[in-house]
Amino acid sequence: MARWTRAVAVVALVGGGWLARPVAAGQPANLPVGSGAAPERQSAASAADDPAEPSGGRWETGRTRQPPLGTAAARSAVSPSTPWGYGRGDGPAVWAELDPAFRACAAGREQSPIDLAGGLRADLTPVDFDYRQTRAVVEDTGHTIQATPAPGSGIVLDGVRYALQQFHFHHRSEHTVDGAEMPLEMHLVHRSESGALAVVGVLFAAGAANAALAPVWAAMPPEAGVANAAPVRLDLAALLPAGRETWRYRGSLTTPPCTEGVAWVVLTEPLTLSAAQIDAFAAVHPNNRRPAQPLGERVLRRR
Repeated sequence: MARWTRAVAVVALVGGGWLARPVAAGQPANLPVGSGAAPERQSAASAADDPAEPSGGRWETGRTRQPPLGTAAARSAVSPSTPWGYGRGDGPAVWAELDPAFRACAAGREQSPIDLAGGLRADLTPVDFDYRQTRAVVEDTGHTIQATPAPGSGIVLDGVRYALQQFHFHHRSEHTVDGAEMPLEMHLVHRSESGALAVVGVLFAAGAANAALAPVWAAMPPEAGVANAAPVRLDLAALLPAGRETWRYRGSLTTPPCTEGVAWVVLTEPLTLSAAQIDAFAAVHPNNRRPAQPLGERVLRRR
C-alpha cells in the first residue's frame, strides 16, 4: 500500500455517469472532446447514478428542467429507459446487450475507467477549483449515494468554467493505479454554459475518518433506492486533496450508454475514509463499479 500515499481524482468533460444521447444507427460512437454531449441522467426514478438536482425543482437546474446543451445532438438527447445495473444479468459485461443505445459499452475504443499507470510527462494547465461552503441534498439514486449542492461552486478547465451539479460514489474504485483498486471513488460532476461536462473524482484509501464527508454519511439512506432526500451543509473545498499533479486521457462515460469523447483529468493526492465509513457505504451499495477498460492506442499524460 506504499504506492497509495496519494489518492486519485478524476475530471471528465463528459461526465462519468451522465446518460448521453443514444447512438443511432449509422452515427459514430465517438464524440469530440468538449462536444457538449448530453449528460447521463441517473436518479432513482430513471435508474441512473449521475447529475440530477434535488426533487421538487427547488433550484433552477431541477431534474425536469435541464438547461439546453451545446450541440444539436445534445439538445435532442433522451434517456434510455432500459434498466441496467452491476449484477451478473444487468452489469458491465452485458450492458451492450441490454439496449442498442448501449453499444459503445462494448464497441467503443476510448472507454473508461482505465488503469492509471505511468504517463507521458507533459505541460498541462492546472485545473482551477472554486469550491465553497454550501447546502446540499443527499439521496440514494438506486445506483449510488448522491449529494446535490446549491449552485455557485465550479472549476475552470482549460479556460472554460464548469458549474458543479452533484457528486456521487462508487464502491470499489472504478479507476485503478498500477493495477491496484481503492475502497471508494467519488465523482463530482460539472457542466459548462455550452453544455460540456466535467467530472472530478477522488479515490479514497482506508485510514482516518473523513470529516468533510461526515454530513453525507450521516444523511445516507439505510438501503439502496430509498429516495429520502436529506439537506446537509458542506465545505466543498475540503472534499479535495491539496495537490494538483494530474494524469489526463480521453475516455467515456463509465455507465450506459458509455458515450465517448470524454477528457479525464486525474489528480494524484489521496484522501482517506475510515473503515466504518467504507463499510457503511458498502452495506448499501456493495458493488457499483465498472472495471478498468483497455487504454488501447490512447496516450496517458501526466503533469
